[in-house]
Amino acid sequence: MFEKQIQMVDLHRQYLRLKNDIDTAMQSVMDDCSFINGPQVKTFSRHLAEYLDVPSVIPCGNGTDALQIALMALGLKPGDEVIIPAFTYVAAAEVVALLGLTPVLVDVDSRTFNINPSLIEAAVSPKTKAIIVVHLFGQSCDMESIMSLADVHHLFVIEDNAQSVGATYTFPDGRTQKTGTIGHIGTTSFFPSKPLACYGDGGALITSDVQLAERIHQIANHGQVRKYHHKQIGCNSRLDTLQAAILDVKLRYLSEFTQARQLVASRYDEALSSCQDVLLPLKSSFSTHVYHQYTIQVEEKKRDLLQAYLKERGVPSMVYYPLPLQLQEAYRGIIRIGGSLQESDKLSRSVLSLPIHTEMTESEQRHITDSFAEAILAIARLS
Repeated sequence: MFEKQIQMVDLHRQYLRLKNDIDTAMQSVMDDCSFINGPQVKTFSRHLAEYLDVPSVIPCGNGTDALQIALMALGLKPGDEVIIPAFTYVAAAEVVALLGLTPVLVDVDSRTFNINPSLIEAAVSPKTKAIIVVHLFGQSCDMESIMSLADVHHLFVIEDNAQSVGATYTFPDGRTQKTGTIGHIGTTSFFPSKPLACYGDGGALITSDVQLAERIHQIANHGQVRKYHHKQIGCNSRLDTLQAAILDVKLRYLSEFTQARQLVASRYDEALSSCQDVLLPLKSSFSTHVYHQYTIQVEEKKRDLLQAYLKERGVPSMVYYPLPLQLQEAYRGIIRIGGSLQESDKLSRSVLSLPIHTEMTESEQRHITDSFAEAILAIARLS
């Protein structure tokens, strides 16, 4: 066993590194007592917009709210269809269903884990109005292909960028854009484990469309155009001032955090490259990778054994996601299946994410990779 408990994400050590800045930022909110829509909310929104090179960032209560507000802002009606990847967290399907829309599941690429653009068109029907793309585990979907297809079929594109804030997409002509800024609306979550994270719930929407930005802002604030004047049906979804103050500090370190996780990923790549029957994560040629997760693939029969061996040696691991959306009980009879979902089904039985975070030391990672290699050998002897 390692002398210290290894964490999937070590939030405490990261806090200790930033303690002076974070404590000062939080104290400024306490001194001002502007706990709702305080000045730090506007400051953080402006700084994030500058980082992403977009005119508008509208904060909200959490990443799921961001997805729901995005769909509301686009004016979709009950019965309209929204294409989403089958292999992702439930939030995208959840908000689609809550609004009376139909989630249409499309399979993902088996190596990048992101929605497969070549399969989207076959899933489009006369009822299809939008695509939610999820930039999973830290890198971009193939946005050139997706935006071209959306343009042909007059579809809106919403980017769920919660796991890939800071990633950069490169178009075939050499242009670059930050993920979350390419579609009609980008969304993100500031959940504590995310690449840009607060110490509670938080989220935001991103758009370059001025009219959409105004509509989003109204919806997130009870549909108000001004206090007590409600132009549309909205909701109450605000980023807490304390969280905004924390995020504004962490945004200054985002590039440093990204580089730290990329270094951890490169050490994993080197140490695990010789392990048999293990697929390491593939980095797409058109995207940088911020490694929100370092997710490998192992043969189905060996995955759970490997996870158990690692746990015995004090190494945590996680399965994102053990049950694809098409098999979730809550969505039976609600979803439409857009073709074969065999890759999503297979991935749910073969993926395993290893610890990766900004504070990981070389000795911790050496213990992880040594334990991993020993576990692989032990499992091979059992075969």
